[in-house]
Amino acid sequence: MSKRYGKYGFDAPWALAGLLLGAIVLLALAVVSFRLDILAAGIAFLFGGLYTLASAASYLYTTRRGKFAVWAEELRRLDGDERLLDLGCGRGAVLLMAATRLDRGRATGVDLWRTRVRQGNAEPVTRANAEAEGVSERVELVTGDMRDLPFGDGAFDVVLSSQAIHDISDAEGRQRAVREAHRVLRPGGLMLIADSRHTPAYEAALRDLGVVDVRRRDAGWRFWYGGPWSSTGIVEARKPGA
Repeated sequence: MSKRYGKYGFDAPWALAGLLLGAIVLLALAVVSFRLDILAAGIAFLFGGLYTLASAASYLYTTRRGKFAVWAEELRRLDGDERLLDLGCGRGAVLLMAATRLDRGRATGVDLWRTRVRQGNAEPVTRANAEAEGVSERVELVTGDMRDLPFGDGAFDVVLSSQAIHDISDAEGRQRAVREAHRVLRPGGLMLIADSRHTPAYEAALRDLGVVDVRRRDAGWRFWYGGPWSSTGIVEARKPGA
């Protein structure tokens, strides 16, 4: 994986901070318990503290490196001339990685740029990241709702999304986002959705649309947000009719 030059921050930084704080508290309780000669409690707190610290390390690795490594592998299949859309692109972590492979294509990112949902998200930040990565001429940023995309039918060869659709609070809204992704994808086009929640529902929504070439798989340990209980699934599909 090549070096990234943009500033992509941390995914859900308060969750990471909570894990680190929890590890510190548990390890402090372990020290106190051992000093008070409460051996059983000390061992329990020590185990809990180390476990939580390992979870924080996993979370930190995923948000700073692991997810990039996974997406780098997924994007190797691009030929370089695709029209690509990233739903909920945020600061452009995946969008701009894709753009580096599109020497003859175009990458479009759509987002509502809600900083209360994703801290640090703002269109100027993403534009600055595109400049830093040297792909600004290949990238278009659009303000829009993934439940009602401002694009025509079959406008894109590839539609992808990473940890964004789950931010829609209601199930019907998430299904609408999947249906919209399917609508703007050309026949034969590729869809890739990575998410730590609701991937079975995304797969079901695509099958309801008549997509047969669809599968759901685990992204692996590099996309764990703390451990296997918070793994990321990938839904991969090809729109029929090519």
